[in-house]
Order: sequence, then structure tokens, then C-alpha cells
Amino acid sequence: MAHTTNVMMIHGLMGSLSYFEPQKRVPDFRWLTPDLPGYAATPMQHGEEGFSLRGQAEYVRDLILELDEGPCWVVGHSVGGAIAMLLAAAYPQLVRGLISVEGNFTLNDAFWCRKVAAMSMSEWRENYAEMQRDPESWLARAEIDATPERLEWAREVLLNQSAETVHAVATAVVKETAGEEYQETVRRVVDSGLPLYLLSGERSDAGWDTPAYARAAARQSVRQKNTGHMMMLEAPDEFCDIVANFIRSN
Repeated sequence: MAHTTNVMMIHGLMGSLSYFEPQKRVPDFRWLTPDLPGYAATPMQHGEEGFSLRGQAEYVRDLILELDEGPCWVVGHSVGGAIAMLLAAAYPQLVRGLISVEGNFTLNDAFWCRKVAAMSMSEWRENYAEMQRDPESWLARAEIDATPERLEWAREVLLNQSAETVHAVATAVVKETAGEEYQETVRRVVDSGLPLYLLSGERSDAGWDTPAYARAAARQSVRQKNTGHMMMLEAPDEFCDIVANFIRSN
């Protein structure tokens, strides 16, 4: 099948976004679900001390350039939303439109990253190992019923990256989204006229610190019913349909 629309999915603190197989759900798009550096078999490029969200954005840039098929639609979930903003700001010619799925607009969106970054590596390693041992409790804390499929997916997500990677990303998020430079970057992207769409979970929308100007500029904003921050794990068909409808509306 010929694909005319490429959709680059940028995962959040834990990746990737391949587990729910969006390609099978909406086959007329090409869904690209890469593991960013530090995730799965993709090596972290500069070690934890040299890790940055801008570096992640540059990695996505290279993936789009390697496709050599023009700009992509970019979907950023959580931390991936911040990476998507940095990509769109630096390389607008590569982004057809941006779909922020509870993406980080301000430091207030980094509540879990701040908690992780504040821990010592040894403390976080112990905490994360417990999460990996008990995915059912991880889902329960997110108010997600643990069906067999969701448990399988949760295990896959939690085992996809090391504690060191999660700590490095969390630290970078706190450092890079805290200042005025990031806020100016977000404002520049929003004000550029780039097609912007917002997607949140019904349970988690109230905690998403989306600036009023971004809400006003968005072509559409949808709250996915009966879901929280991990809406693609809870209701993947509905999630893919919403994203696809955003893109088709253009």
C-alpha cells in the first residue's frame, strides 16, 4: 500500500509507542514509532551528563531527513511533546503539523520528572525496579484496569528502557523546560501558524498546564473519554482515530 502521510510518534518518558500497533489500526498512514536514544537498542549518544531534549529532537530530525519524503505530521506524547516543540522550532520545514498529546508546555507538566530527577540514582533505580516487578500496581496508580493485554503492554513499556535513561530524561526535562527560553520557543511555534492540535485524557486534562494562547491557537482540542494520561494504552482504537481525524481535517 502506498503511504501518502507519514506520522512521526515521539514517545514520552517511557517508550516507545509501537506496542499498540497504530499501523494496523489506521493502515492508510505510515506510523513511525522509533525508540529515541537511550531506549531499547538505541544507544544514548552522549551519556547521562550530556543528554538533552534538543539532542533527541535532532535525532528525530535525522529520521525525517532519512525518509526523504518531505515533512511529517509529528505527534508528541508527554515529554515527547516538548521534543516535538523543539523540533518544530528548529526545523519547521520538516513538520507538517503538530499534535500535542498532553505534551509538556511548562515545568508544571513535569510533576513526575521533577520527582524522579530529585532522587539519587541508587534510590531511583530501586524505585524503578519495583515498578518493573509490579506493572499491575503501576497501572492501578494511573486508574487503569489491568486487563491481560494492558498488563502485557505495561510490562513492555516498563522494560523498554533502563532506570538510568529515565533519570537522564527526567533531569533534562526539568532543566530545559524550566526557563524563559523554552517558553519563548513554545510561543514561537504556536504563533507561527503551524497546524496545532491538542489531545488529552478526560481524567488527566485538568492537570495539563496548557497556556491559554495555545488553547486559542489550536485548530481542535479533544478530551478522549474515559481515559487518563496513557490514553493510547487504555483505548488505542479511539486514540488512533482521533489522531487520524486531526490529520484528515487538513
